[in-house]
Amino acid sequence: MRDNWASRWTAAWQINGSEVVWPVRDQGSVPVLTSQPVRGFTWRTKQRHRPGLEFLVSTGRKHGFESLEERAVLLALDFLTVIEVLPQPFTLSFDHVDGHAGHTPDFLAVMGDGGYWLLDVRPADLIGEMDAVKFAASREAAAACGWRYSVITGWRPHVLAGLDALSAQRRPLTDQLGCQPALLAASADGPVAFGELVQATRVPAVGRAHAVHLLWHRQLGFDLGRPLNDSSLVWPAGWTECQ
Repeated sequence: MRDNWASRWTAAWQINGSEVVWPVRDQGSVPVLTSQPVRGFTWRTKQRHRPGLEFLVSTGRKHGFESLEERAVLLALDFLTVIEVLPQPFTLSFDHVDGHAGHTPDFLAVMGDGGYWLLDVRPADLIGEMDAVKFAASREAAAACGWRYSVITGWRPHVLAGLDALSAQRRPLTDQLGCQPALLAASADGPVAFGELVQATRVPAVGRAHAVHLLWHRQLGFDLGRPLNDSSLVWPAGWTECQ
């Protein structure tokens, strides 16, 4: 029985308005980019979760989320420059030791390198026994077609605050004062304090916005595990300590 699980487990997708079911073993042939969410988003009074729409610069459009935790994941995926993000991409039907179950993962992200990343989002203290079973099944299904799989249970300190701060300048900026070339030149030799870096521009107040823009687009780097302030060290993309 175990040997043919990928034939018995199935994934139901919405393609052109109709449900199409594939065995997990054939899921790699699904036309993912033409699919729609398998369920819709609802808003009503007194609901416990917080759904909404998040605009991603990477895709140029809004994507649905069902909780603030999912919204944070969308922000992080935008920082990673995804090609596409599909919420509630399919419903997995699978067997386990106590019977049969179904699960709809939260997101399927198409990454910049063309790879796929299947994601579930659940705070660590809310993961129950059956949740763990569903996540394990999702991991097996993802592995069967060469996808990555992760469960996002939380974030290291300062990471979300840092991403939120950087996202304020993620949209395209007009650089009439030549701030960005000045910032890149000032950081070319290695780490420099953020406050010192912006002083290298003609108008430091404007230079700050462009420095944040370059950080979001990873033309400059800093430690997301620490708060961003004037003393934060900033370095050019690709810089290493051995340089």
